[in-house]
Amino acid sequence: MVKQREAELDLASKRLARAENLIRTNSITPEELDTAKSNHYAAKAAVSSAKANVAGSNAAIATAKSQVIEAEASVGSAQARIERLKSEVNDSTLRAPRDGRVQFRVAQPGEVLSAGGTVLNMIDISDVYMTFFLPTNQAGRVRMGTEARLVLDAAPQYLIPAQVSFVADVAQFTPRTVETAEERQKLMFRIRARVDPELLKKHKPRVKTGLPGVACVQLDPQAEWPARLEVRLPQ
Repeated sequence: MVKQREAELDLASKRLARAENLIRTNSITPEELDTAKSNHYAAKAAVSSAKANVAGSNAAIATAKSQVIEAEASVGSAQARIERLKSEVNDSTLRAPRDGRVQFRVAQPGEVLSAGGTVLNMIDISDVYMTFFLPTNQAGRVRMGTEARLVLDAAPQYLIPAQVSFVADVAQFTPRTVETAEERQKLMFRIRARVDPELLKKHKPRVKTGLPGVACVQLDPQAEWPARLEVRLPQ
């Protein structure tokens, strides 16, 4: 539009110049000169108006750009607040480090706890074992991974397969004197027989902790389990 108005101004200027030359020789009337001057001034005003429109458009563009920058800053600030709130929610959410079962709740809803405070008592039911004791001559024959059978007092009809996962390196019960071989045989060593985690997954609802029972261990790897100690599991 500015280019068009400038072209019209250039044409009006040339017509005005010709009219001023012609008026000297009385080739045109004064009215025609006045018309040429009017057209020149109008074209000049139109150029100024077009340039003013350009300036206004540039100002509007600058304002829009500043609004875009402001909006982007607002978006960034809002995103930062969202991330902060997510972080606070994550920090305020209790997550167990592994699967387990809640035994009891220590803290009640609405209570304020200090850092490291206990909220729940939870047990890991994927790591279940029975602890029992054997005298020296038997504990010395137990190897890691030795097969065992567990019979719980609460469910004597089942025999649960297990494997020895721990043998204490020191005696748990020590007589007052251990000078003779006979006395040394009285030393008792702590043993653990661990139940296969995959088996526990299959019977997760039945898994209990703290139940007493009896552990049978295969001291001779060549010996076969008697029929009464064959594995029997619930369906």
